[in-house]
Amino acid sequence: MNFYWYIFGVAAFSGMTRTRIVWWSLVLLFLFAAESHAAEPRRVLMLHAFGHAYSPWSDMAASFRAEIIKKSPQPIDLYEVSLDTARVQDSREDAPFVEYIKALLSGRPPDLIVPVGAPAAFFLQRNRPQLFPKTPMLILGADVRRIPGATRTEYDTGVLLDLDLPAYLTNVLQLLPETTDIAVVVGNSPVERYWASELHRAFQQFADHVNITWFNDLTLGEMQERAARMPAKSVIFWFLLSEDAAGVPYSEDRALETMREVSAVPIFGMGDYQMGRGIVGGPLMQTKALGQQGADAALRILKGETPSAVDPPSVLFGPPAYDSRELQRWGISEAQLPSGSIVLFHQPTIWDQYRWPIVAVATIIPLQFILISYVLFQGRRRREAEAEAALQRKEVEHLMRVSVLGELSGSIAHEINQPLTAILSNAQAALHLLAQKSPDLVEIRDALEEIVHEDNRAGEVIHRLRGLLKKGERKVENVNISDLVRSTISLLNSELVGRDINVRLDLGNSAFLVQGDPVQLQQVLLNLVMNAMDAMASTPMARRLILISTRGAQNGMVDVLVKDRGHGIRPKENGRVFEPFYTTKDHGLGLGLALCSTIIQAHQGRLTLVNDEGGGAIAGFSLPIQEPAIGTA
Repeated sequence: MNFYWYIFGVAAFSGMTRTRIVWWSLVLLFLFAAESHAAEPRRVLMLHAFGHAYSPWSDMAASFRAEIIKKSPQPIDLYEVSLDTARVQDSREDAPFVEYIKALLSGRPPDLIVPVGAPAAFFLQRNRPQLFPKTPMLILGADVRRIPGATRTEYDTGVLLDLDLPAYLTNVLQLLPETTDIAVVVGNSPVERYWASELHRAFQQFADHVNITWFNDLTLGEMQERAARMPAKSVIFWFLLSEDAAGVPYSEDRALETMREVSAVPIFGMGDYQMGRGIVGGPLMQTKALGQQGADAALRILKGETPSAVDPPSVLFGPPAYDSRELQRWGISEAQLPSGSIVLFHQPTIWDQYRWPIVAVATIIPLQFILISYVLFQGRRRREAEAEAALQRKEVEHLMRVSVLGELSGSIAHEINQPLTAILSNAQAALHLLAQKSPDLVEIRDALEEIVHEDNRAGEVIHRLRGLLKKGERKVENVNISDLVRSTISLLNSELVGRDINVRLDLGNSAFLVQGDPVQLQQVLLNLVMNAMDAMASTPMARRLILISTRGAQNGMVDVLVKDRGHGIRPKENGRVFEPFYTTKDHGLGLGLALCSTIIQAHQGRLTLVNDEGGGAIAGFSLPIQEPAIGTA
């Protein structure tokens, strides 16, 4: 403004005529007024019929709000008022809201009024003379049935719906042609009673094909009870619920989700705002499109167009949309959907979810085949050339002592074969069930859950293999010592038979539990038993015996003892047997006992090796007991 006065002063001082001074003054004042007007935000009053939390009106309003703010070249001041009494629609309740709106916009009349839904539009039509008689009004989201053209003035326009009510049931019968019963969910507020009447009229043409029941005279709890007991070949059509027969208001989103949790039959809905909350889908009211088109119409009015000249077409259904999860839940094939349908919420396939476990299992199979082939090849060579066979036998024995993978190859092959076989069987069963006309989803789900379970078993074996082949944190779990001893002897059974060695177990009636890595603990026990077997190489055949016993100690430890009838510990070996690379065997590297000692120490235990007074040696280890022994006080 100071700049304009400066120009005016310069012009006067320079001798400009009075006429020109007046003319330039008017021009400058017009420019200043235009600049001030352009800088002011445009005021838009939004009236909500049911409050901000009620769908579908809240969804329309949210879309409108986001679009007009994003697209407007000028700032937008939004004023929002909730007319909760619109549920009653008694004109005697209007006065407090009229006074509130007057006070809210006192001295600042709005540039545009946007009633969201027909009840809000009715309120403004009743009270417009007292509020803003000539302010443009854009009715958003009401149906054309509710707002006929005759009720609109030159200051009014609307982005209205044109719901094709029969299309809802046509969609149901196209997807589920065997349907015999349809329950219609609609509330009991004034606006919902209007729609119940319209639905009755629109659905009359289907009365010869299906039995239609109405839930508008029920509470939400009663609706849920009925939904849970509906017979087969029935569906629920959820239209609108903001207030039940008891007058209790509800947030439709939550009410629909709770209905879906208990319903025994599919639920179909009326609007896109219900997608993802439990409806199957179909032709749907487009709340987002309503908001977007409403924002476009509002911006045209704010730019100066006469409201009655802004006459957007009614918003119809968009392409049919469906929830993939609900289609699968109710056994509806996507092949039955209308042409051009949109399918949302696709679930990831088993490959998407378990790609890496499957790859890992598929990788271990060739490795297993190579390992087994290698063992068979070595056996054949042993039979063909016994000098060479003796050497290969020593190498395999050494591999069993040093490499945990080699020692447990048979167990690994067995453990992996079982889940893989189960996975194949369940996958074939699931495919067979899916090929049926009406797949049993419960059986298919059971098969898939069994596949996941068996996949986890195979994955556990792979995880342990990786732990054996590289350094890392050990797996800690409860280990039954008695079970550990039995499984270890089972692994060595063929070797014991080949060497003519008997084994006696003295495990008593107590099952001691310790915490630790069962694979590492089995590796220790395997090494001790193998050492005992080697120590009896020169022992007469009749005396070859290994005694494995367990006993509880007073200090809360369990002792596992391996006693042999071999040559025992010689004086020169005493004190050095746990040193790395010290060995008394021709084929040994001296790593076995050193490795076992390290493992037991990591389990807070102790490894010992002493001579027995009766001959032979006793190797053993002690571990903390995790729980009291079963059967002890």
